[in-house]
Amino acid sequence: MSKHVFILTGAGISAESGLGTFRDKHGEGIWARFDPMELATPQAFARDPKRVLAFYDARRRNLLEAKPNAAHVALARLERELAGRGGELTLVTQNIDDLHERAGSKRVLHMHGELLKARCQNCDAVPVWPGDLTVEDACPACESAGALRPDVVWFGEMPLHLDDIDRALRDADLFVAIGTSGAVYPAAGFVAEARAYGVPTCEINLEAADNAYCFDEARYGPASETVPAWVEEKLAS
Repeated sequence: MSKHVFILTGAGISAESGLGTFRDKHGEGIWARFDPMELATPQAFARDPKRVLAFYDARRRNLLEAKPNAAHVALARLERELAGRGGELTLVTQNIDDLHERAGSKRVLHMHGELLKARCQNCDAVPVWPGDLTVEDACPACESAGALRPDVVWFGEMPLHLDDIDRALRDADLFVAIGTSGAVYPAAGFVAEARAYGVPTCEINLEAADNAYCFDEARYGPASETVPAWVEEKLAS
């Protein structure tokens, strides 16, 4: 059994919980229906903050109705049992949902931010924000009105926790990508970094990602079936 497992998750792990993926090969992802340049950039927010906030309010309400699925639960179990054996799980997610945490995962690095939080553009405070967000809302920390935005990394912005991610990749002895499109960088490049460090790699996905050729091993099928089976196998090895 590997001692330090690095897992990267994407929207595919949450799809069975009712949360849409951003892009897929069938043109049915969120960005096939909405223009990301109009809803997910700092420029779009500056131009029409009410429209951007309404888009994320709808997604936040969708998230609050969703529940973790068997794949989230299996990864939380893997984290617990690895720790009990003296190992470690680094769980990095591209997802802005909190389903990993609700399933029981204790340490999750959200490289693209968190939907149930806001961020103040004046003082950088990041308050928990489970309700709708309006342009009139004031920051709880500095009391500035109109300065709050979703705590989400938009196109053109730097992902979060990159230094921690790089250290974890260097220390890992197994890299697994689950439910990722392999199309969004820098996350899509993590598998190449892992290979450069000599780390074995595995893809678990509904179908082959754009970077599937980079993986040593692949398992395809619904996340709620493939991930628990893989976890069971790893814990038994």
